[in-house]
Amino acid sequence: MTTENKNIVHSALAGLVESGDVDTLASFLSEDFVHHRPGSTTSTRAEWLAAVRAALGPTAGMRVEVLHLLADGDHVVVHSRRRLPDTGPEIVVVDVLRVTDGLIVEGWEIIEPVAHAAANASWWRSARH
Repeated sequence: MTTENKNIVHSALAGLVESGDVDTLASFLSEDFVHHRPGSTTSTRAEWLAAVRAALGPTAGMRVEVLHLLADGDHVVVHSRRRLPDTGPEIVVVDVLRVTDGLIVEGWEIIEPVAHAAANASWWRSARH
């Protein structure tokens, strides 16, 4: 199941990363898909797909580089770097996706601007001393 779920997520993201193909991604989402972000923000399938189209569609220009694709049971983790067009900020994103019966049914997303990474890690350095 782990390998199959990893392959499902890979297939769902392949067209999106390469050409901004949101329709292929949509075909891998269940009708009751829910997307979560920190701060208790949740989106329905339609709301999330609209946001993805706005950010990653063919005319949006965001570039995505998948760094890691890891799976354990029904969860698949995607670690990526995303760059906005021109001189826009670079972000690092971790998505945790839950797959059931061959479809992505739920997703959680954590985003960090690369420029903030050093400052956000300062608590870790001070805690170790």
